[in-house]
Amino acid sequence: MKLDTKTYEEKMKKSIASYQNELDTVRVGRANAAVLNKITVDYYGTPTQISAMAQISVPDARTLMIQPWDASTLKSIEKAILASDLGINPQNDGKCLRLVFPMLTEDRRKELSKQVSKMGEDAKVAIRNIRRDAVDKCKDMKKKSEMTEDEQKASEKNVQDLTDRYIKEVDAVTAKKTKEIMAL
Repeated sequence: MKLDTKTYEEKMKKSIASYQNELDTVRVGRANAAVLNKITVDYYGTPTQISAMAQISVPDARTLMIQPWDASTLKSIEKAILASDLGINPQNDGKCLRLVFPMLTEDRRKELSKQVSKMGEDAKVAIRNIRRDAVDKCKDMKKKSEMTEDEQKASEKNVQDLTDRYIKEVDAVTAKKTKEIMAL
């Protein structure tokens, strides 16, 4: 009986999706509403994402505009943005907030590239941990005589092929994001 690799493949897909979501929050000089995803505002005692309490629009390539549906939350949204690690001071006109993204300096671009590379390495580690779990499962099944040695070797090879494919995908996503950062 060979190891069913579908569950491990699903876990690897989820790791890639999580990595891509994390990359979306990296600020790259262009206005992108995804940078606000990590920021939560205390809304009547409940931590709430900004996108759930305001309309977020992109009037031009370097500006995000946040219009809260409840005008009384404007100050708390502004405080949450200031308290975050976004590094942008919102401009409050009493009705909405504007976030103007400055051009990135060469040093900041290199710093962001290193950050993206580290995030990529973390994603690869997550995928390798999934591989380790699958190989451990194969060894356990072999020990319990649920599979032969040949089936164990074939299953481990399938898991390794799967791992190699997803590691390449992480590398491709990382290279694309790094190129995007350096091209600005």
